[in-house]
Amino acid sequence: MNFKFKYIRCLFVGLVGLFFLCCSTKKDNFATRNWQALNTKYNVLFNGNEALDKGVVDLNNQYNDNFWEILPIEQQLPIPEKKEGEEEAVTKSPNFELAEDKGIKAVQKRSIYIDGTERNYQIDESYLLLGKARYYTNRFIPALEAFNYILYKYPTSSNIVEAKIWREKTNIRLDNDEFAIKNLKTAIAEIKEKNQIYADANAILAQAYIKIEQKDSAVLRLQNALEFTKLTEEKARYQFILGQLHQALNQNEKAFANYQAIIDLKRKSPRQYIIQAQARQAGLGLQKDSVQFLKTFNDLLEDRENRPFLDVLHHQVALFYDKNNNTKQAKKQYNLSLKNKKRDNYLEASNYRNLASIYFYEAKYSTAGKYYDSTLVKLNPKTKEHLAIKKKRENLDDVIKYEALASRNDSILSIVAMNELQKNEYFEKFVAKLKTDEAKEKQRAEKTNTKDTNQTIAANQQNTTIGRKAIMPPFDKNNSSDNLNGASNFYFYNAQTVAFGKTEFIKNWGARGLKPNWRLNAETEKPNENEIAAKDNIAGQTADPKYTADFYIKQLPSKQTEIAALEKDRNFAYYQLGVIYKEKFKEFYLAKDKLEALLTKNPEERLILPSMYNLYKIYEIIDANKAIAMKNEITARYPNSRYAQILNGTNNNETSAQAPEVAYRNFFEKYTNQDYRTLLADLETAVNQYSGEEIIAKMELLKANTIGKIKGLEAFKKALNYVALTYPNTAEGKKSEIFLANDIPQMESLQFNNEKPISWKILYKVKSSDGSKSLIEKITKFSNDRSPNKSIFSIDLFTIDENFVVLHGLKDEEQAKGVVTILKEYKDYKIDNSAIIINNYNYKVLQIKKNLEEYITNPSKVAQTNITVKSQTDTPENTAVQKNIEQAAQTIEKPKQDISKQQIEFDATSKFAPPETIEISNEPKKQ
Repeated sequence: MNFKFKYIRCLFVGLVGLFFLCCSTKKDNFATRNWQALNTKYNVLFNGNEALDKGVVDLNNQYNDNFWEILPIEQQLPIPEKKEGEEEAVTKSPNFELAEDKGIKAVQKRSIYIDGTERNYQIDESYLLLGKARYYTNRFIPALEAFNYILYKYPTSSNIVEAKIWREKTNIRLDNDEFAIKNLKTAIAEIKEKNQIYADANAILAQAYIKIEQKDSAVLRLQNALEFTKLTEEKARYQFILGQLHQALNQNEKAFANYQAIIDLKRKSPRQYIIQAQARQAGLGLQKDSVQFLKTFNDLLEDRENRPFLDVLHHQVALFYDKNNNTKQAKKQYNLSLKNKKRDNYLEASNYRNLASIYFYEAKYSTAGKYYDSTLVKLNPKTKEHLAIKKKRENLDDVIKYEALASRNDSILSIVAMNELQKNEYFEKFVAKLKTDEAKEKQRAEKTNTKDTNQTIAANQQNTTIGRKAIMPPFDKNNSSDNLNGASNFYFYNAQTVAFGKTEFIKNWGARGLKPNWRLNAETEKPNENEIAAKDNIAGQTADPKYTADFYIKQLPSKQTEIAALEKDRNFAYYQLGVIYKEKFKEFYLAKDKLEALLTKNPEERLILPSMYNLYKIYEIIDANKAIAMKNEITARYPNSRYAQILNGTNNNETSAQAPEVAYRNFFEKYTNQDYRTLLADLETAVNQYSGEEIIAKMELLKANTIGKIKGLEAFKKALNYVALTYPNTAEGKKSEIFLANDIPQMESLQFNNEKPISWKILYKVKSSDGSKSLIEKITKFSNDRSPNKSIFSIDLFTIDENFVVLHGLKDEEQAKGVVTILKEYKDYKIDNSAIIINNYNYKVLQIKKNLEEYITNPSKVAQTNITVKSQTDTPENTAVQKNIEQAAQTIEKPKQDISKQQIEFDATSKFAPPETIEISNEPKKQ
């Protein structure tokens, strides 16, 4: 017994000693190496690889392939945005973190590194696990360090090729594509056995070629990967990518074969690849049998397994109908695709975009605009397609406006052209249809209310209390007040239904009083007026004027001026639509129809030649023979026009100077030189001559500013309003709208006042045509006598035919009165013109509003102008006064810039305009 005990104790001590001997990482022996390797492989690395595999599964579940682009070789989440304070954008995952921790633990606690050599042959596996975990969390630089450590420290490792492949995968994610291609080619050449590693290496090399747009090289490598991979899911993915590459290389037959190979895999392939392959095949257009196409996709739609992909299938069927001009079925399928939408934003955007196009060609522009709005929400704002659709949507505002105007005016004019019998017949049919529609709507409402009432009663029967039933109407706690106003479906909350019920009761039972046994009481009461009116309203609606033809006929325009205005607006709308379709949408057939229709409607002369020229440009694209005929007609009817010279190629230097860009520069130069009167006349001609040109909005804005200079604030406001309404989508139209909203109200609030003026002025109003030579000579003499080498007066534009001769720099009103007296009475001047004394602020208001009469008739704001000297004799008193006046006049200073000057200005710089700012100031240029 003692012997056995001693034996067991010795054995136990030996095993404990052996355990501690094997656990040491400081000794290199057989037991230590194998024990640590065994523990590393089946403990630490096993748990780490399990966590890594779970993390990859989670990643694949989160990932959604974008089948609108060439798929990546492996599913990978996009790199998240880098947060503040982080060196790298890290993807958080507890499984990958656990895998990394296990890899670190294996290296730190199981490594036997003695004399520069690693004795634990599982440590390279640990570094490989560590690098993979970092790779999947988008920490590529640390991952690269782990893979490089294997290559440098374990050159004889069995995992050396796999480490090389993972290193190059990391380099590709870091955009080191050329470097990765070079290293992968070397690694593939070293692989002796063509197995899964060989397939993975070729697949990664194909990914690098795809990134650098070498698709033909990518095809070759991906075919190698497809041949040697053992994984069915990879085979399906590689086949799909090959199909995409062949399609990008315009090798549609090969692409069709690749997609068919996926379909032939059936249940061996993930379902998403099969559905997308079917859609891609249909998009190639190689299937000519329409019946077979519809049968295939109808079968796919009926298959329950395809429910997650109904959006893709319905979209493809919609494209088929759209291509075959069956817009009714196309719209139905697009809407079904939207109804079954998943997480494919671009597919959803494509549905909205295609629906918008259908409604656009059906001339339902308002509806098309709404679908374009939805398209923009789903598209990436950074793409070219988003910018193109955004521009098209903005241009659609004008189309909606002018199409509505043209349609409305066409309808009115067509009815106006009818005789009285035809008008009556037309509106009688309209009234009959109106009554029918309202009757149908009433019946529908009655059915709905009856159904809702039955549902309410059934629900209320469940709400019982002890001893009696509790009738409780539906109650919305978030909108209880609205329920009382008819928002609820409850029968008695609907005023129309209640009124109808009361009328029906009166019709069946008569007017009954609130008495017991009312059914048995044969007596009826006289209905009140409200009940009679309600009954008449339900039973016969002919009393309403809207149910008579005469009601509508009286609203038709009868005066020739009204009809002419409708025709003018209609014709302008047709012209604008033709130009918009041609220039902005490139819809040449729509543009042609509008412009051809315009020329048949007796348009204004200013619209005829631009319409013909635009038609010529359209015919050049769609019908060469018509283009020649239109060219001949333009040159025959308008041989001296700018368009004819362009068509004949006879532009000389003088004609070139009349190009829109050159003309605008000339106009702008006149504006800066304040030659407003001449400029206004030139612009009146130019806006007709260059109608339809892109620069016309700038000319209109320049014209509005010029009108403001000459005619004042009210005229300026109307001109700006015209620019804002006529050119709403141009920069000029938008600036005009902003100015009207923000600045015009402030300018309208300006009023005359004498509060703390900075300086005073003397005005002499003169006609612009006579030049007022005598007055100007006297003012010039006065200026030279009193203020040598200083210009103290200017000639300022006031209205289209009036100027002001203005003396500036007077310090106060008394000094101004003295100067007026000198100019009126002194023998060297003797100016008989009436003088107006005004301070600097009021002069600003006067120039902005052009309201001289208001200023003159307001005695509290105007100075006395008829100033005379008491006597012409040289009495001591008069001599003293005269000296004081002359001394005051000699102190007149050269006027300084008025810092309180109000400006009306717009930025008119562009590629056509000089780099100046168009502005309207109150005080024209001093002379």
